[in-house]
Amino acid sequence: MDFVDYYKTIGVPKNASLEDIKKAYRKLARKLHPDLNPNDNEAHKKFQQINEANEVLSDPEKRKKYDQYGKDWKHAEQFEQAKQQQGRQGFGGGGFGGDPFGQYTYSSGDDSAFSDFFESLFGGGKGRRSQSKFRGQDYSAELHLSLTDASKTHKQTLTVNGKNVRITIPAGVENGQVIRLNGYGSPGANGGPAGDLLITFVITNDTGFRREGNDLYKTEEIDLYTALLGGEKTINTLDGKIKLKINAGTQNGTKIRLKGKGFPLYKKEGEFGDLYITWNIKLPTNLTAKQKELFTELSKF
Repeated sequence: MDFVDYYKTIGVPKNASLEDIKKAYRKLARKLHPDLNPNDNEAHKKFQQINEANEVLSDPEKRKKYDQYGKDWKHAEQFEQAKQQQGRQGFGGGGFGGDPFGQYTYSSGDDSAFSDFFESLFGGGKGRRSQSKFRGQDYSAELHLSLTDASKTHKQTLTVNGKNVRITIPAGVENGQVIRLNGYGSPGANGGPAGDLLITFVITNDTGFRREGNDLYKTEEIDLYTALLGGEKTINTLDGKIKLKINAGTQNGTKIRLKGKGFPLYKKEGEFGDLYITWNIKLPTNLTAKQKELFTELSKF
């Protein structure tokens, strides 16, 4: 049996923090996930290998054993010590690994993808594992929304594996946000639980606003005369039109804040971000001779 360097498998140094290990694992898991590589056996094998490495390195107790006995794992005495610890802790040979969200369990029936070292050090031999209950595979899907739709709580019906699933989408979801629907993934094996459905939101901006978190930003034009003398302008917000007062002597680039007129906060009913309006002063063009004369006179003051 060859020694398996779990740190090298995930691509982190031996002194890596738990957070660094999780980040490295998630990055690889997204790349090698079976849903993205349905016909790539090599990717499936690597996916199982990184799951095995993550199973050990993300658990402080298992990582401690690995760091202590790993380099001398061939020695029989150390195997006995590891097995005695396995017996006391009752470590089973259930499904190994997880998905980038921490709950994906995968089994393809290919025992060779798991190292003999892992079985010797932590238990869970082939005979026991074949009798274990395996959690079903997670499904992943994208749900495309407009920014206008994302600003309102509404219901949508999805078709998952031939079944209609009606979900409520809370106002305020972010682009790239992922939600989990428990039990809507692939059925489990040997009586194990079904996997989950992971929905990633893809939001396109169909408004004139720029969104940053829960705040919205927009540039509005005003003419020179309004900027100099003051006045009013009606603008659009997500919940309708409002009239804003413009002070005399307003400078180009002046920004105003409209509290509570931004994007709704996710799952916080009645709470909103702010709307920021930047005034852009539009200078007059194609002046008549008389207008030019008047501006010349003004420039003398």
